[in-house]
Amino acid sequence: MELSTQAHEALIKDNYEDRLVGHISRDSTAIDAREKPNKKKKNSKKKGSKKRGRPRKGEQREAKEPSRLEKQQHMNLTEMLQEIPKICDVGGKMNAKGHTSWWVGYKLHLDVDDHGIPISALVSSASMHDSQAAIPLENLTNNRVKSLYSLMDAAYNSPLIVEAVTKHGKIPIIDPKKPRGGEKIPLDLAKKERYKIRTTVERTNSTLKDDFGARHVRVKGAAKVTEHLMSGVLAMSALRIMAPQPY
Repeated sequence: MELSTQAHEALIKDNYEDRLVGHISRDSTAIDAREKPNKKKKNSKKKGSKKRGRPRKGEQREAKEPSRLEKQQHMNLTEMLQEIPKICDVGGKMNAKGHTSWWVGYKLHLDVDDHGIPISALVSSASMHDSQAAIPLENLTNNRVKSLYSLMDAAYNSPLIVEAVTKHGKIPIIDPKKPRGGEKIPLDLAKKERYKIRTTVERTNSTLKDDFGARHVRVKGAAKVTEHLMSGVLAMSALRIMAPQPY
């Protein structure tokens, strides 16, 4: 019935009705699960069957399937959320030391405000790229609060995400990617200063794991895992609304 998700949405809408949020910080965190990962279907196409280079004159090739980000441009919020994969599988993420760490389970994607209060959240398969949760989260957050800036790391660096944020009248601040063979173009001084606030979402992820049960998930299946995690998100949100943290 998604009671925790509905209660969290009602809590945020009720408490932010007449408030303006400065920054929304976005990130995901790994959620370990005690279940077997889903096996990926093997590609039936023979290796080397895909021809490289330009097609010959008169040659017909299959149209490339649009990415999830491209599909989301033509979906409403309900369709986006239904299309997000939620099966247990294997995910990998680069840590602060530059090494990829692997886990079996899910991902929790969060939008938090300047006080580290979760505004919106969703759960996906561990293997789903962070960027594919950006537009659904942006829409969820936009339906609940009024905000000015959306802060994201380099994983969310996509023109489609920038377009989705600016469409709501907000300013996206996304850490630039380093191009191949080139130098990374840094953010201007004003955006660089605002981007520092994004650490609130990282601290919120850590607190959810340390104090609100996100590190020890003992239920199985996406529905139960989501309810477990959202119970923690709801409890943290209520606690921080009553006593905002001095971020």
